[in-house]
Amino acid sequence: MYSATVISNPISNYPIKPNIFPPNLHNFQPRFNFCALPIERMAFPGLKISAGATAADADGSGGGDAGFQTLTEYMGKGGENVGDELVVLYSHLEYACRKIAALVASPFNSALAKTSSSAAAGSAERDKPKPLDIVANDIILSSLKNSGKVCVMASEEDDAPVWLADDGPFVVVLDPLDGSRNIDASIPTGTIFGIYKRLVELDHLPLEEKATLNSLQSGTKLIASGYVLYSSATIMCTSFGSGAHAFTLDRSTGDFILTHPNIKIPPRGQIYSVNDARYFDWPEGLRKYIDTVRQGRGENPKKYSARYICSLVADFHRTLLYGGTAMNPRDHLRLVYEANPLSFLAEQAGGKGSDGKVRILSLQPVKLHQRLPLFLGSSKDIEELESYGDVQQKVNPGYDV
Repeated sequence: MYSATVISNPISNYPIKPNIFPPNLHNFQPRFNFCALPIERMAFPGLKISAGATAADADGSGGGDAGFQTLTEYMGKGGENVGDELVVLYSHLEYACRKIAALVASPFNSALAKTSSSAAAGSAERDKPKPLDIVANDIILSSLKNSGKVCVMASEEDDAPVWLADDGPFVVVLDPLDGSRNIDASIPTGTIFGIYKRLVELDHLPLEEKATLNSLQSGTKLIASGYVLYSSATIMCTSFGSGAHAFTLDRSTGDFILTHPNIKIPPRGQIYSVNDARYFDWPEGLRKYIDTVRQGRGENPKKYSARYICSLVADFHRTLLYGGTAMNPRDHLRLVYEANPLSFLAEQAGGKGSDGKVRILSLQPVKLHQRLPLFLGSSKDIEELESYGDVQQKVNPGYDV
């Protein structure tokens, strides 16, 4: 397990700034009371908000019923009713993701990135673990351990699964901080996770063996999965097997609020997301597909546009909302930590996840860090792409994404 030292309160080292504002400004009264404006004007789609609700109703101080629903409430008996144990697990996962959201938004995270710049120099693997990945991994590990509900955690940042509790009912697989290489440019990052039930029939096996086998379950056995997007807003999109739903972090309360219930990815979109710079390294089938759809000569007569962030969670989040495809055609993304959880979400939203030939969730993992091509998105777009046959890029060690 990697470790990193983080200054817990670096701001305390800063000199105290003098009060540069005149005293009369401290008593300044705004011309308008924005808090009294009807909150319905800034409501998210899907939120149940009373027509006359105000900001006071939203925070509970006005006694009104604004209809906000937190993730914990949604998981309870009034919603999915997933059971107390999974609610406890998610509450600890929420806590970890709030800490990571604060970490990636901190002006001091660049100092963490620089600590490994010399160590990473000359490395052939650009996705070599970096301090922010490691810190995020440690935050989640600590939270899951404290929950008492997880028997084993398998992470992209660890060589082997970490056994946490013999009686934990759940298995968690995850990528703690996807896209961290771009964090200095303030490009969105994310956490990806999948949750399985512990295989009790393996309890008699040696610890290392049962930890590995529990972590290598097929994606069809997922009971929940999700991602957390750290961007202009922090959004957790998750599914418990009955649809996909997104919850946005309310930074004033720390709650994740339901903002996108029952997400349905359009059957066909008009956006493809892939690294076009690798066009001449692609197989003929993939080149032909991309050429066809961006000229408007495919099954959809509209011309497709390219949108590529090079952050899997961000590219998938946009695809989930707007439709189209998000893809990496070479053996780069990990089946256990990335492809299975996101494919589960895609299917719950009515879309598809494929390796270019077969359904992702039908694949049985054989190695923890097994890599494969990944195509996610609208069902009809994925079906059309697969019809071109040869869409998987051959491995070229000189390229990264």
